[in-house]
Amino acid sequence: MGLGVCVLIAPEIVVGAIVILGVVVVAAAIKEELDAYELRRLYPEEAATARGTKEVPLEAVSKRNPKLKPEPSGQDWRPPMPPAPLDRARHSRCEPIPVPHRGGDDAHDACADRVPPNRYHGMDVLVDGKHFDALQVGVRVLWEIKTDQFDTYSDFLQEQVVKDQVAEMLEERRIARACGYGFVVGVSTHAHKEALIDLEPSLAPNIVVTGCER
Repeated sequence: MGLGVCVLIAPEIVVGAIVILGVVVVAAAIKEELDAYELRRLYPEEAATARGTKEVPLEAVSKRNPKLKPEPSGQDWRPPMPPAPLDRARHSRCEPIPVPHRGGDDAHDACADRVPPNRYHGMDVLVDGKHFDALQVGVRVLWEIKTDQFDTYSDFLQEQVVKDQVAEMLEERRIARACGYGFVVGVSTHAHKEALIDLEPSLAPNIVVTGCER
């Protein structure tokens, strides 16, 4: 009753009280906003959760887990290089390269140029580091030419020659096939051919008799 009487008696007090009360409310609102701003600055992830979102700043994640790093910017991106063809090296070493004849045996070289016939007349051909006597015209067939006077050799010498030549021919055939070539050996006589096949029957399709003489 005393307060009611006081208010009724002094209306200016009521106005002052309302003004003071308004200032207090505004100040409280400002303080609440400042507190919220400070919370967002110091604890952005908690502030985001409080706002009802699931976004977490990348810096906060990086601090919690040092292994996670920010994604590179677009300026750091480089277009991927196209992969090199898998058969480029193989193609390079299998490319036939004409090279001068090595032996200086005119009869042998003339047979190599004439019989296949040789695509590179007067030249050997180098394939995968191996010299072949000829590359046949029009087809992918590598040739080796043997002009040994085989029939005149002693039995012992024939055996040694055939053994050495078979080992060499098997390696040459392997290289030729690996590079996609056929392989043929030309020998001067039937006796020479038969001796080679007797030691290595798998060479039978690869050996022909040329009839070339020394």
